[in-house]
Amino acid sequence: MKPSFPPSSSSSAYPSTMAFSSGLRFSTILLRHRPCSLLTAPTRFSLSSRLRHSLSDIRFLSTASSSSSSKSVVKAARRSGGDDDDGGGNGSVLVKGRVGNGDGGDGDGGGRIVPFELHREATEAYMSYAMSVLLGRALPDVRDGLKPVHRRILFAMHELGLSSRKPFKKCARVVGEVLGKFHPHGDSAVYDSLVRMAQDFSLRCPLINGHGNFGSIDADPAAAMRYTECRLEALTEAMLLADLEQDTVDFVPNFDNSQKEPSVLPARLPTVLLNGASGIAVGMATNIPPHNLGELVDVLCALIHNPEATLQELLEYMPGPDFPTGGLIMGNIGILEAYRSGRGRVTVRGKTDVELLDSKTKRTAIIIKEVPYQTNKSSLVEKIAELVENKSLDGISDIRDESDRTGMRIVIELKRGSDPSIVLNNLYRLTSLQSGFSCNMVGILDGQPKQMGLKELLQAFLDFRCSVVERRARFKLSQAQERRHIVEGIVVGLDNLDGVIRIIREASSNAIASVGLRNEFNLSEKQAEAILDISLRRLTLLEGKKFVDESKSLMEQISKLEELLSSKRHILQVIEQEAIELKNKFSSPRRSMLEDTDSGQLEDIDVIPNEEMLLVLSEKGYVKRMKPNTFNLQTRGTIGKSIGKLRVNDATSEFIVCRAHDHILYFSDKGIVYSARAYKIPECTRTAAGTPLVQILSISDGERITSVIPVSEFSGDQFLLMLTMNGYVKKVSLNSFSSIRSTGIIAIQLVPGDELKWVHCCTNDNLVAMASQNGLVNLCSCENIRTQGRNTRGAAAMRLKQGDMMASMDIIPAAKLNDLKKVSEANTSSAKSLNGPWLLFVSESGFGKRVPLSSFRASPLNRVGLIGYKFSAEDRLAAVFVVGFSLSDDGESDEQVVLVSQSGTVNRIKVRDVSIQSRYARGVILMRLDHAGKIQSASLISATEAEPEEEAQAAAVHG
Repeated sequence: MKPSFPPSSSSSAYPSTMAFSSGLRFSTILLRHRPCSLLTAPTRFSLSSRLRHSLSDIRFLSTASSSSSSKSVVKAARRSGGDDDDGGGNGSVLVKGRVGNGDGGDGDGGGRIVPFELHREATEAYMSYAMSVLLGRALPDVRDGLKPVHRRILFAMHELGLSSRKPFKKCARVVGEVLGKFHPHGDSAVYDSLVRMAQDFSLRCPLINGHGNFGSIDADPAAAMRYTECRLEALTEAMLLADLEQDTVDFVPNFDNSQKEPSVLPARLPTVLLNGASGIAVGMATNIPPHNLGELVDVLCALIHNPEATLQELLEYMPGPDFPTGGLIMGNIGILEAYRSGRGRVTVRGKTDVELLDSKTKRTAIIIKEVPYQTNKSSLVEKIAELVENKSLDGISDIRDESDRTGMRIVIELKRGSDPSIVLNNLYRLTSLQSGFSCNMVGILDGQPKQMGLKELLQAFLDFRCSVVERRARFKLSQAQERRHIVEGIVVGLDNLDGVIRIIREASSNAIASVGLRNEFNLSEKQAEAILDISLRRLTLLEGKKFVDESKSLMEQISKLEELLSSKRHILQVIEQEAIELKNKFSSPRRSMLEDTDSGQLEDIDVIPNEEMLLVLSEKGYVKRMKPNTFNLQTRGTIGKSIGKLRVNDATSEFIVCRAHDHILYFSDKGIVYSARAYKIPECTRTAAGTPLVQILSISDGERITSVIPVSEFSGDQFLLMLTMNGYVKKVSLNSFSSIRSTGIIAIQLVPGDELKWVHCCTNDNLVAMASQNGLVNLCSCENIRTQGRNTRGAAAMRLKQGDMMASMDIIPAAKLNDLKKVSEANTSSAKSLNGPWLLFVSESGFGKRVPLSSFRASPLNRVGLIGYKFSAEDRLAAVFVVGFSLSDDGESDEQVVLVSQSGTVNRIKVRDVSIQSRYARGVILMRLDHAGKIQSASLISATEAEPEEEAQAAAVHG
C-alpha cells in the first residue's frame, strides 16, 4: 500500500521542513517500488525528534544519513503496545531504529521505538491539513471579509505606497512583493486574486484600481502581469487601511519571521457582506452574496440603535443582495432563509426589454441588458444559438451580441408571430439567463469556521469594530498624554528660560545638563531631553504661546478620548459616524432590482402561449383540444364538418371555447367538481378520438362529466350558477372552487335520481334564462337567488309538469340590462319589437329560431314559466342562448353558433342567418339531421374574420 501524506500550503515557508520533505519523498519511492521486501530487508530509517517536537501533532518519517550502519525493521505491532514481534496487523506500525556500531539486534544502543496507530495518524494529519485550508486559504474572516491572500495583497500595496492618488505601478512588482514577503505560493494564485479585486463585474465595490486588460464578463483572461498596472481604490484606503498604524489590530510574523503583517485589517464596514465571498475548503464551502454599500450602512446603523431588532426590521433597510452585474431577484423566500439561517437560494434573472424592429411586419426582438451574477455572456449566447439549431427553442430568427464599452446588449430577433413572453420564459428555463445563487454564509469567527445569518454577521463585525475603535482611542490617548507631558516640560523651561540657559552653559556635557534640569525644575528625563532639543528660534514669545495652546488642545483631546473610552455608547456613535461618512462619499444606486413575485421557478404554464382553443367532450368521457381554425365558417342549412372519429355509441356532450391557461372546472352528474389547466389536455387533430378523462382527472366508475366551465381568474364578485335536471338551482361563490384537490370536491348535494347538468358563471347583476324540454322559459335575476355553500341542494328553479325536465340555461350579462326595461311591460302574446337581444332556441331535430328577449318577463323562482317554443310531439328543446351582444354595423348579431349532432357532426353558422320569429313559431332548419340523429349540444362563440381562403373552402364544402 502506498503511504500518502496530506499536502501543506505552507510547507515551502519553513526551510527546516524541506529537508524532511525530500527524505519523505525518498521513503515513499522505496515503499512504492518495493512494497514487500521493505518489511524484511534492512533499511535506514530514523525519526527526527526535533521536527516532531516543533510540530506537535504531525509526525514526519524521514531518512537521515549516518556514518555507521544502522538497521530498522518495520513490523506490525499490537494495539496494546506489547513487545511481541509476531503481533497481528491491526493497523498499527512499529518503527525500530538503532544507532551504534553493532550489527543490529535488540540492544539499547541509542535506539528509539515510536508506536502509533496508522488510522489515527492519518486522521490527525488530514484534520491538520483541513484546518490549514479552512483558516489560511479558502474562508474569509468575518471581521474584514478577506482571505489571507487578499489581505496580504492590499497590505503589500499599502506598504509600497500605491495609494489612489499615486501613479499606477506594474502588477508584477506587486506580485513579487507579496510573494517575497508575505505569501510564499505560486505567482498565478496571487495575480488571479489581484485581478479579481479589480473587476467591477466580480466585486460590487472593487478594491483595486486596475489599468489595462483585467478580463471581461465573457471569461476572457487578464493580460500578463508584466503588462497590467494597479493601485489602491480610494474606498479601500478609507474602509480597510485607515488607522492601520495606530495599533488597531495585531501584527504577526511573516513566513520567515523577517517582517510583521496584520492578522486582520481594521475594516470600517463589513466587507464580507459588501463584496461577498466564495471559496471551497475541505468539508465545507462558502458563498456569500454582495450587497449595496448604502443599504449596508443603513442596516448597520439600525442594529446599533436597536440591538434587539428582528430580521424583518433589518430587511426594511437592506431588502436583499445587490449583484455587480445587476439583474432581477425573484421573490424574497430564499433571501429570508439565507439571512435567517445562513443558507438559502436566491433566483436571479437577467434584465430584458422587448423592442419593435419593424412596425409594418410587427417583428420584435428581445434585448438582454444584464445577466445574472457570475454568468458567462459568451457562453450564454452560444447556448441560445445551440438550442435554436437543435429545435429546442422556437420563435428565434437571429441572435447577435452588440455589447460594447457603453454596456451590454444581446439582440435576439424573433420570428413574425412569436410571443416574446413565451420565448423569454423558454430562455429562463433552458439557459443561464435565469440562475440560482446558493447562499452559504460561512466565515471565520474566533478562529473557527461558522455558518451565520445576517444579524449574527453584523453583530460579529460590530464587536470587532468596537475593539478597533477602543484600541485606536487608547493609542491616541497614550500619544496625547506623552506629548502633553513633553509640552508641559517645555513650557516650564520657557517660563524659566534664564535658569535653563545658565544650567546648560555651566554643564560640561549633555548628560550633566539633563541631570541639572531635572533636579532644578523637577522634570522627567524626556522633558529635559525635549528642552535640550529646542532650537534657539523657538525661544521667542510667539513660539512659547504655541506650546501653551498646544497643551490646552492636548488637554481637550485627552478629555474627549477618556470620555469615549468610558462608554460603549460613544464608541458605537463613532462607528456609526464613520460608516455614514463612507456612505456619503462612496455609495451608489442599487443595481439588482427585487421582484415581489414567487421564487422564479418556471412551470409549464410559463412557456405555453395563452391562445384560444376548442375543447370537445364526449358522452363517454373523451376530451380533446383543437385550434379554433379547425372548423371553417359555413352558412345556415349545410351539413357541416365532422368533429372526428367517435367510439361506438358515443356522442359529443360539450363544445366550449377557452384559453390555454384557463382553469377548467369539470362538473360531474354526481355533483362533484374537478379542476385541471386547459393546456394539460393533449392537443390533437380534428379526426383524432381524444384522450380519456380518467387519464387527466380522478373520476370514479360510472361518473360522467356533464358541464365544463373555463375560469381565467377566481374573482370574489363572481358566482357559479348550477341547474339540475329536476329543476334545482343553486348559486355558489366562485372563490369556493379556487383550490380543488385532485380527487375533486362536492359542488352540490343531489336528491336520488337527480343529476347536475348545467353550470354557468354569473354576477348578481345578471339575469338567468332557464328553459325546460317542453319549451317553457323562466327569466330570473341572479341577485334574487340566495348564495349558498357547496354542500347544499339549492332551490326549485321552475315548477315542472309531469314528465318535463330542464333543457338549458343561459346568462344575460348586466351590460344588456338597460335594454330590458320593457321586459315587465311586454305583452306575452306580442312580438312586435324585433330588436335584440334575442333568445336563440335550438331543438333536437335541428330547428331553431330567435325570439326577442322583450317578449318575456322576469319572474321569481319556482314558476311555471312562459312558452318560448311550440314543439311537435316528437321534438324537444336542446339549448337556449341569449344572443345579440355582439352587433355588426347593420345592427344584426355578429355571433356564431356551433351545433354538434349525436354522431359527432359539427356545423358552425352565423346567428344572423337564424330568422326572428314569435314564441309560438316552429322555427327554421339549422342543421339537416336526416342521417345524423339529433342535436346533442350547441355552443355560442364570438365571431372571427374569415380569410379569403377560408371562405373559398367554406363555399366548396357547401357546394
